[in-house]
Formats: sequence, C-alpha cells, structure tokens
Amino acid sequence: MRWSQAYIPTLRDDPADAEAVSHRLLVRGGFVRRLMAGSYSMLPLGFRVRAKVMDIIRAEMNGIGGQEFLLPELHPLEIWQRTGRDVTMGDILFTVEDQHGTQLVLGPTHEEIFTTVATELTSYRQLPQLWYHIQTKFRDEPRARSGLLRVKEFTMKDSYSFDIDEAGLDIQFTNHRGAYTRIFTRLGLETVPVEASSGAMGGTESVEFMAPSPAGEDDVVHCPNCGYAANTEKAMSAVAEVVDEPGPAAPEEFPTPGVRTIQDLAEFEGGASPERQVKTLVYMVGEEPVLVLLRGDHELVEQKLMDGIGATDVRPAREDEIRELLGADPGSLGAIGVAGIRIVADPVLRGRSNLVTGANSDERHVRGVDIERDIQVDDWLDLRLVRAGEPCPRCGEALDVFQAIEVGHIFKLGTVHAEALGASVLDAEGEGVTLVMGSYGIGVERNMAAAVEANHDERGIVWPVSIAPYEIVVTVVKMNDETTVAAAERIYAELVAGGVDVLIDDRDARPGVKFNDAELIGIPYRITVGPRGVSTGVVEVTERRSGVSSEVPLEEVTTHIKDLVVSQRKGI
Repeated sequence: MRWSQAYIPTLRDDPADAEAVSHRLLVRGGFVRRLMAGSYSMLPLGFRVRAKVMDIIRAEMNGIGGQEFLLPELHPLEIWQRTGRDVTMGDILFTVEDQHGTQLVLGPTHEEIFTTVATELTSYRQLPQLWYHIQTKFRDEPRARSGLLRVKEFTMKDSYSFDIDEAGLDIQFTNHRGAYTRIFTRLGLETVPVEASSGAMGGTESVEFMAPSPAGEDDVVHCPNCGYAANTEKAMSAVAEVVDEPGPAAPEEFPTPGVRTIQDLAEFEGGASPERQVKTLVYMVGEEPVLVLLRGDHELVEQKLMDGIGATDVRPAREDEIRELLGADPGSLGAIGVAGIRIVADPVLRGRSNLVTGANSDERHVRGVDIERDIQVDDWLDLRLVRAGEPCPRCGEALDVFQAIEVGHIFKLGTVHAEALGASVLDAEGEGVTLVMGSYGIGVERNMAAAVEANHDERGIVWPVSIAPYEIVVTVVKMNDETTVAAAERIYAELVAGGVDVLIDDRDARPGVKFNDAELIGIPYRITVGPRGVSTGVVEVTERRSGVSSEVPLEEVTTHIKDLVVSQRKGI
C-alpha cells in the first residue's frame, strides 16, 4: 500500500475524552474513530489489525478441533426467557420489537442460540463437538469508557463445547486453556489465568485470562510464591487469628451518641477496634431482605454474595427499607435477636466472642457479643475482599494485588442451558442424556486495545509483527530524487512479491514527519531509503521496539527483512 493513497488520519494531539493509553493511541494513530459512547468505527489500519487478531484466534481454534459457524445477531426473546437470562442479564440486554410485535434481543452472547442448533444432535456417537463463530455482540454497558476496552458493540469469538459427560468437558476446557495461552502469546500479551466467578453465565467453574495493566478494571490476587491467582470476586486468603478476651455472660447495650461508622466506634470511648466489630449490611434479594455480617475492617464483595446465595437480583437496601425492617438507620444495625430474616456471615466471624455490634436502635450498640450464642447465622459464606499482604490460602506467603484487563474467559456451563432448551442425546444404552456444555469467549477489539496497553512507548504504538497493520514501512527520504525513489520502489515491489505486508511512505513530506507517523502507528520495521545511503549501496533498517538501526546492503535488504518478519509472525 502507498501511504499517499492510504487513509491514515493521524492526529497531533490526544483526543479530549481519552482515558486509557490504547484509547489515545488508537485514535491518534488513525485506527478508530468514536461514533458515540461505546461505539467505534474501525478505520483501515484498525481493520487490518482486527483481521490479524481474528486470524490468530481462528487458527488456534481450528487447531483444537473447532468448527466455524455464523449464527444470527438477532434473537427471539422467548429463547432467553426459557433459560431465565432475560432476567439475569436483563440490565445489559438490548431489546427491540418488530412490526408484528415480536420481542427480539440483540445478542450479547450466544449460549442459547448455539444450543438450539445442538438440539439436532441425537447420539453420543456424534460427540464431542466444538463449535465457534466470530460475531458482533451488543451489551447495554452502563460505563462505556476507555476506548475499545469497554463498549456497547464489539466482536467476540465465542465457542461452545458439547459432550456426553463431565470428563469430556474437562478435556475441552483444558484444550481451550492451552489454545488461549497460545493466542495471547501470539498477540504480544503476557497473561495470568485466574479463578473467577461465573456470574450470570452460570456453571461450576471458570477461568479468566488477565493481562496486567494500569488500564485494567479488574483486580487480581496473586501469590508470587506458589502461583495462586484469582479475581477479587473469587479470591480467598488466610486471616490471622484474633484472640478474644473473655466477655460478659450476656450482651450489654450501651449508648454511642454520634457514632455512624466503624471508625467512629473505634475512636469512641468504650467502643472497639474494627477487627472486634461486627459490620451489619442489609441487602434485598428480589423482595426478600438478607442481613450480611462481616468483620468491621473487612469489605463486602457483592459478587461473592450473589454467588453464595445463588441469586443475581441483589441490591443494597434503601434507608427506608432498613428502618422499616430493623427500626434503626445504618450505623446502628445488628443481628442480635433478629428472627425471620436470612442471616449470612463471613467465616472469619465463626467462633468469635466479646464483639461489638449495633443494637438496632439509633446511636446505641451492644458489647460482649458471642456470635454462636447471640446470633442465628443461616449461612457461612466467603464474602470479604482480599487485600495485598494477606497470607496465600495455599502456601501462606504474602499475596500481591494488581490491576488487569480481562482478555478471555472460559466457563464450564454443565447442563443448565441444555436442560432449559431440550438438548440431549441417546447414550450407549439408549438412554437420554442431557448435553454437557462449555462456553469460551475472547473479545477481538478488547485484545487489540490490550495489545497496545502492553506494547507502546512515548512515541506511539509498538505492534508485535503478528498483528501489525503493516510489517514494514519503506520510507523515502527525498521524493524528488529519482535514484532514491527507484531504489525504494524496487525494495517495495520485492517485498510485496515476497508476501510481506509493506507500506511505502511516498508522501511529499519532511523526513521527520514520516518518521514520527511511522512510530506513532507502530510499524515494527522501517527501511529508510535516502540519497546518501543509496549512493554507497546501503539502506537503514530500524527496529521500532528497540530503536536500533543498522545499515544493510541494498541487494540484501529484502531477504534480511523477510527473514525477520517470518520468524516473528507466529510470535516466535
């Protein structure tokens, strides 16, 4: 491609709404343009990168036996109602109504739709099956931000496995884990597989692939000693034991004027330090209230609560609901003597005594609380947020916490979707068996952005060869020098003939402008062809990542470049 003919609208300044590095550089480099919040137009450079990302994904999926489909983006709402995900995913569904009054969904994912295809499977002899497609998804994202990292419309590779039993699912899950690791390596990403919540997807197990990045919206708990890793929505840690001093034989109520928070009570005369307090939160699960108990210095992870009680329709209770339920405002709440309301507590509180909690009377608390004696806990659930420095649950070493971008997620779905939609086969004995499913997703544009977050410097993007829009840029220093132009054109033609993705910068512009643009858009290698070099039979080859330049003989440069490029196309 000739730069003089290409549409590469680079910008001098950062876009005003840019937050993440990838957002800033993909817009400045002319890869994408914002149409509205959460929706981006893919320009030619961006389209080329996106196509290469998809090619890598496709190659690795085919390598583990995947068969490519293309299923509709427009779904009947009725199918989503059959699985119940019209409710559990209702907050992100885009729904429309056609002229006949039929309710439709713009697909946020395709578990239901692939399962409708799988209902045509009839025998265990047809299994296992691994199906995938690369298709547009729509999600009513309430916090569209950071360019391509959080959007309302995006492309996803989603694959689905169908097996006769859990053993088959285990094999498919392991195969995907390996394929995903290879995909991310080829995309220039270092990732950490972590234990994760399955959320609205459901199922028994899931693993997220996390790329460490300051732009990430997820926090990952990681043990540098044994390798334990989990999203904070799933992470656990050991907690140092707190020795409780003997307390009174029964709870004692006492006044606490002005006390509204855990810290207020810690500073109040006669109060208690945070680790000796019981924090009481009120949540609504649908229309039913639940009391949530934590140690005073611990934070609730709402996803853990939802996973623990098996519900997605969960929200903090309003102050009027809390007062009607317990007779006091937040800051004075407790669970002593509460009956008829489900109480869940974090296991850190199990066996604790001589604690302090709210009295369910404004500005009054209770001391000497023995959890087992004074509070009827219905369920002990891991609820707390794990913090850096806490002991690893496996080896006891101090845990790290880092920000990361989720670049892929794999789920063991089990039979939940197949049961709802009637997908079953006959086994070897002729008995009907519900299909066991797995679901596996990778966001294409999100991985483009993650690759930029991991591969950039102060001058712009540093694409890996594997997904660069062009592998080489031939920069002509002087367009009015016939000998220089002729040499550059010959190199360009030989590289094109050799199957290299090459861009020739034949613009009538200053060399500095050309160099800056090439660095901004991140072309891995630059061949600089100038009068001085051509007169001595050499050109300059510059590697974008290191900035190192070397002189290469004119007659050898195409072979030299092809060797460089071919060795790196697969992330070697």
